[in-house]
Amino acid sequence: MISPKNTKKGSFIPKNKDKYKGDPYNIIYRSSWERRLMNWLDKNDNVVQWSSESIVIPYIDPMGQQRRYYPDFYVKIKDKNSKTTEYIIEIKPYKQTIEPKMKTKITESYVNEVYTWGVNNAKWREAVDYCKKRKWTFKLMTEKELFKQEYE
Repeated sequence: MISPKNTKKGSFIPKNKDKYKGDPYNIIYRSSWERRLMNWLDKNDNVVQWSSESIVIPYIDPMGQQRRYYPDFYVKIKDKNSKTTEYIIEIKPYKQTIEPKMKTKITESYVNEVYTWGVNNAKWREAVDYCKKRKWTFKLMTEKELFKQEYE
């Protein structure tokens, strides 16, 4: 499976520019996984509107500092009954979505994993709250969902 860190950043220009909320000529992807979802959002007829890193959610990091979180995507989708649902979607490698297991030897790598987990959890808690207030849904997507949705 392709790791998103091994891919270059790039620009994405949608074919369906009217669906993109924002400047359709200034869309940046930071991984092949983000680019994959952008293609799906652009081509899927059920997607009414979408944007990339357009929402800002304040949060407190594990060190107690006030920060700003820019979730990867905002998406508005209609179902077969024309009911719309709005989502905030974050794309992360599966490994970063599970709490690191305690190690007997504390290495720099382990400390980084624990810190990343703490930061991500703080962001995701605030994103869930942000969505609840708006009757939206927060969705965390990993490579498992990204590669599956291609065939649905």
